[in-house]
Amino acid sequence: MRKRLCLLFIALLLLPFFAGAEGAALVDDRGAAIPAAAPQRVVSLYGSYAEAWAQAGGTLVGATEDAVSERGMDLGTAQIIGTTKEPNLEIILALDPDLVILSMDIAPQVSAAEVLEAAGVPCAAFRVDTWQDYARMMDVFTALTGRRDLYEAVIPPLEAAIGETVASAQAQSAPTVLLLRAYSTGVKAKAEDNLAGAMLEDLGCVNIAARQPSLLEELTLEAIVVEDPDCIFISVMGGDEEAALAVVEETLGQNPAWQGLTAVQEGRVYVLPRDLFHYKPNARWAESYAFLYELLFEA
Repeated sequence: MRKRLCLLFIALLLLPFFAGAEGAALVDDRGAAIPAAAPQRVVSLYGSYAEAWAQAGGTLVGATEDAVSERGMDLGTAQIIGTTKEPNLEIILALDPDLVILSMDIAPQVSAAEVLEAAGVPCAAFRVDTWQDYARMMDVFTALTGRRDLYEAVIPPLEAAIGETVASAQAQSAPTVLLLRAYSTGVKAKAEDNLAGAMLEDLGCVNIAARQPSLLEELTLEAIVVEDPDCIFISVMGGDEEAALAVVEETLGQNPAWQGLTAVQEGRVYVLPRDLFHYKPNARWAESYAFLYELLFEA
């Protein structure tokens, strides 16, 4: 099974990402066509996509506030057009954009796209859960900006670095892991349907939620104790990390059964840094893989 997964990953590494190759149509992750003409007045409804557009050599006339608060971007003269969940359509339309970039995972943005497209504004929607998704998006972006050199400068080295880390991990014994997502209102177990989960799967880990699917519905210590994972990873959501971690402590940490887990006793409970695992890593995907590898196999 591990050999098959390794071969599958290598095959994925070799998949062509040339959406912008001569004669190929540009489409977003909905399968919708994107006008091939180089857009000059671009608005992004998601900070990480704004950063990726800039990495592809593009400029912005508008972006959501997380481009500054989470990505630390200097937007220059570009206008803040609201938040990821509350984009201001009036401001966006006033900017007269020739392309709006948005996330398929955020319902208000999907709704905004319907309104914008009805008004004749081209939109491009993406879903980035893996580094391959990021590579695909960068392929489209650099095709639009005409800066294929920026794609070549980022994606092939990223591919090589991740491939090396994955190959090293899959050559070793598979550790068992528990991945938790902490909010200020609760804690949930997560599988591979998120950034950290997908990376842990690539690295050959066995997520106990895959063997105990009931954990995805209800987080119970009984099921966790049965599996006794080698490592526990916590990804924090929302703006208040301290409050989210306090919920983990109240929900799980104070229970003697939790304290008896091997990972807890041996100090292998890790809070994942937000810039590598909550926000989209973009050009830093290889750093995210290397970070997990060190904790799993070298800590």
